[in-house]
Amino acid sequence: MGLAMTGRDLPRRLYESPTLWPALTLGAAAAMLAGAWSFQLIGGLQPCTLCLYQRWPYWIVIIIAAFTVVAARQIGPRGLAMFALICALVFSVGAGFAGFHTGVEQSWWKGLESCGGGNLNDSNLSLAELKVQLMATPVVRCGDVPWSLFGISLAGYNFLVSLVFTAASLWAAQAFWRKAA
Repeated sequence: MGLAMTGRDLPRRLYESPTLWPALTLGAAAAMLAGAWSFQLIGGLQPCTLCLYQRWPYWIVIIIAAFTVVAARQIGPRGLAMFALICALVFSVGAGFAGFHTGVEQSWWKGLESCGGGNLNDSNLSLAELKVQLMATPVVRCGDVPWSLFGISLAGYNFLVSLVFTAASLWAAQAFWRKAA
């Protein structure tokens, strides 16, 4: 038996190894965060407010998936189906954040008030404190596209990947439900 598996082998592998789907999900979410952090730390692309919001679903999935990897054998196919459904929901929320961000980048709608400069609404600041805060606040506008490939921004790619992860999670959920029935 080789490492390669066909699309028909995956449902069987999911049944035989209950930790496989949670581990794949954890790895996929971790890879997305690693990519985002690489663009930030290595590529020098500072995230805007909406970019940071797009990371939260991946953190949530990592936490849920880590617990599920540990408990996969105890929760059975119904529990794994629920895990996959929860992941589908979280990934779809991530797709919503990414889709909204893509719309802001394309000027289809306005972004959040926090897009473009931080919170400087504290009326108790002195002029000197305000100047210090202004100078220390990096201005990363949500509508700017600092990187794109084939005309698609990072938010656009995140939208597409989140949709794929949502669909894959829904597929896994139905596979686990069939096993539980």
